[in-house]
Amino acid sequence: MYNRIARLWRQKEPKGQRGADLEKLLAKIDRNRMPRHIAIIMDGNGRWAKNHGLPRFFGHKAGVESLRDIVKTCSEFNIKILTVYAFSTENWKRPQEEVNVLMDLLVEYLYKEIDELCQKGVKVNPIGKLEDLPPDVIEALDMAVERSRLNKDLVLNLALNYGGRTEIVEAVRTIALKVNNGSVSIDQIDDNTISQYLYTSGQPDPDLLIRPSGDFRISNFLLWQLAYTEFWHTTVLWPDFRRIHLISAIVEYQSRERRFGGL
Repeated sequence: MYNRIARLWRQKEPKGQRGADLEKLLAKIDRNRMPRHIAIIMDGNGRWAKNHGLPRFFGHKAGVESLRDIVKTCSEFNIKILTVYAFSTENWKRPQEEVNVLMDLLVEYLYKEIDELCQKGVKVNPIGKLEDLPPDVIEALDMAVERSRLNKDLVLNLALNYGGRTEIVEAVRTIALKVNNGSVSIDQIDDNTISQYLYTSGQPDPDLLIRPSGDFRISNFLLWQLAYTEFWHTTVLWPDFRRIHLISAIVEYQSRERRFGGL
């Protein structure tokens, strides 16, 4: 099965007409108008595996390869922040075996990729209720954060045990405590106050959200931050998501007029 997934993944590099299409897309990109922050809901791993007659595990493993490719592409195009939805607060409801596989893959990815991530100037920044993750995952995350803490080219937000509603609830609780102890007054609370206490504090909101797999929902992801984000949707499953798809999303993003509620 590993050989089979390797053969499937080797098809990822554009060839022939597809390669020509990629070159056309690259010619359309305005490198002076790149999105600062791209968010991706990495979805469709299980369906991809089923379509290829493979156990779900192989879909998740193929999805890791897609992440590697997209991080590389974001680095090449000077994207400053990439936020990927890796594991939600609701994903604990999945079979324990699948949860274990996802956690093992995360640990493997961090230890295997940290050298290359650092070479590319990528800063690893996990967000979510990290304290509830397994000890070996927390250890791997601590390693990656420490190793990459001085990197400044690309921030890679790994949303783990993440839920948008939980994030907002935790921010409200923190603000309420500060109001209670007198360090913040009710009159001071505004949009910026809320943003200050989110997991993404200090970061610009996503300019572009990419949703693979054909579903039309945001799945409790970055509920506050996506208020004026441009959405790009594709039926391509995450393990099939290639550089060409990311470029397509960026090209379409650059063709839109962002008014942020104005004229």
